[in-house]
Amino acid sequence: MPTDQTLEQDVAVHYGRDNLFAAIEAALAAAGKDMAALTPADLAPVDEFHIGGRPATVHFADSIGFAAGARLLDIGCGIGGASRYFAAEHGCHVTGIDLTAAYCEVARRLAALTGLAARTDYREASALDLPFDAGSFDGAYMLHVGMNIADKARLFREVRRVLRPGAHFGIYDVLQGPGGAPLFPVPWATGPQTSFLVTADALQALLRAAGFQVLAVADRTDFARDFMQAARRRQAQQQQAEGQGAPPLGLHLLMGRETPAKVANMARSLEEDRIAPTEMVAQAV
Repeated sequence: MPTDQTLEQDVAVHYGRDNLFAAIEAALAAAGKDMAALTPADLAPVDEFHIGGRPATVHFADSIGFAAGARLLDIGCGIGGASRYFAAEHGCHVTGIDLTAAYCEVARRLAALTGLAARTDYREASALDLPFDAGSFDGAYMLHVGMNIADKARLFREVRRVLRPGAHFGIYDVLQGPGGAPLFPVPWATGPQTSFLVTADALQALLRAAGFQVLAVADRTDFARDFMQAARRRQAQQQQAEGQGAPPLGLHLLMGRETPAKVANMARSLEEDRIAPTEMVAQAV
């Protein structure tokens, strides 16, 4: 087992992309988006880096029920899609942390372009050593992050430490299904060295041990399958109408050249019950 630091370096390399902001900026222009009047919804095709995209984010947010004005921690914020959604649609102030420095920089620039810089901030940091005082946040969440973290017990202890008592912690992650290990590569990992899936029961036990009460668990596998099938149909229709090639704005900007293989393996892993996208809502006790 690699050390936490080595593992985090490997994960950061997996997600890192050269000239990412320039690529997104060019894709936005090619998609006909007005950079002077950019909205969070304009960015949804590229910054909702989890199964189900924007519809999954909306469902997740409604399940947690954060209050307007809440100070939230986004763990593994990526380029900031979820943080901008919570800021714009729910009136929260969101601090995002991520291992990937390029993601944090892009998140800051996109927040500025969408007029949300005052309600969001981002910093490069480890979820296993959060740079915040105890009780700093009214709530926390993570979307498709735990798959890359081996020491989930330490992760959840850190999250509990920075939350005030009674605060909600939302998780939408890919968990281990009954059908065996996922097929690689997938969007979150090139191979098993950086993929650490656990079952829903194991995750709940880890949360309880860290000082949380589990309030709700929702298996989102059927939703994920429907979403993937609909996405494949839309892509086929678009390619037929416009010729071969991906649309300019999409998650391929984050996943790179292996995007087709990663998406195909994730879809097959879903169909074969190798993975189980799951939502959980817990409360700090």
